[in-house]
Amino acid sequence: MEKEALIALLLGISSGFPYAMIGATLSTRLAQDGIDKKAVTAFALAFLVYNFKWAWAWIVDGVRLPILGRMGQRVSWMIVSAGFVAIAVANLGFSNPNAGLLYTAYSAVLLGFAGATFDIVIDAYRIEVLRPDQQGIGAGMSQYGWRLGSAGAGALALVVAARMGWEAAYIVCAAFAIPAVIAVLWGGEPARHREAVARKDINIGESIIGPFREFFSRHGAWLVLLFILLHKIGDTLANLTLRLLLEDLGFSNDEIAIYDVGVGFWAFLVGIFVGGILYAKMGLKRSVILSLFLMMISNVSFALLANAGHTNLGLAATIGFENFASGVAGTVLVAYFAALCDLRFTAAHYALISSAASIVGRFLTGTTAGAMVEGMGFFNFYILTTVAALPGIIIFWLMMRSGLADSSIGTAATFDGKPATPET
Repeated sequence: MEKEALIALLLGISSGFPYAMIGATLSTRLAQDGIDKKAVTAFALAFLVYNFKWAWAWIVDGVRLPILGRMGQRVSWMIVSAGFVAIAVANLGFSNPNAGLLYTAYSAVLLGFAGATFDIVIDAYRIEVLRPDQQGIGAGMSQYGWRLGSAGAGALALVVAARMGWEAAYIVCAAFAIPAVIAVLWGGEPARHREAVARKDINIGESIIGPFREFFSRHGAWLVLLFILLHKIGDTLANLTLRLLLEDLGFSNDEIAIYDVGVGFWAFLVGIFVGGILYAKMGLKRSVILSLFLMMISNVSFALLANAGHTNLGLAATIGFENFASGVAGTVLVAYFAALCDLRFTAAHYALISSAASIVGRFLTGTTAGAMVEGMGFFNFYILTTVAALPGIIIFWLMMRSGLADSSIGTAATFDGKPATPET
């Protein structure tokens, strides 16, 4: 296996674990501490920090760090952001929801900011260290790593918390920031980024304005942005409320850990593998539209589990299909979103794209999901999330028909001016 693919794997591991610490792990902790559903789902607002990372992503592109900056723009920022996220994880672990729910909320938001900054650097480094012909496999390896980091940290936190308490669980999981540091020290500063910036001097002002000017100057940019905003609404709503469903159905920590890791992990790996094959065989456009359908159908499995009640077979089937669909979609969509970037503004562009991808679903989860679940029940709620997936499918179909799915590609997916991604 090529060095760059392994680097993408290490980066994915570190990228995935802060998400688990704020999402599934914190949701389980709050539910077990007796916090009501409305308050638990409100904590999903901490994820909104990720959705505004475009506002400071330009700093990662344009601001040189003192002393560490000699190691390179991407390497120095990776080291600093890794330390920041490890401290934020430990801080959230020491918060006590029953003693002060507000402090726990502040700690979750702080971790969201740290994790978002970490993600900005990780995404930029991954896209730039991979050659155009490696973006597909790099997206797959990154997804493998993300699952290792998120599921591994989430399961480890549950196991450690059951035996040593939540403080120890969060401290242990802070070590998941280390793989990204190893990756950049191994890979060094990406040559593609240095070459792109060298062709055109990028000052602070250009770092702020340039990414937006370049992206929105493209033909059909607003329709592409609308697709990014809407394609994941149903999936985000469903996933950020899953742990509430499992708690409501009476699944234990050990059952959640066993089936999420034992079944979900392997299903995700299979999905990533299948996603890579589909991307290579079907091409970019058809593989994306298929992955969108799979994500929509996976929400139906959540509804079926809610209707079936506490059944380990049902839990295994639901988590298995959901993770398979996520593996396929993650590989294909990450490759497509990376392809939209301009190498002069990789951090800012990918931050804009990735933050927009789930902002609507996260906002709805944090503001209305808990009340919707209590008002209509889990079954009807997950049917609603299935319907919410339709707009993204329709928009991408229109993009395919109009040619925007091809013309929206940026320099990150080109080599000497020629497209390096599948065109059909």
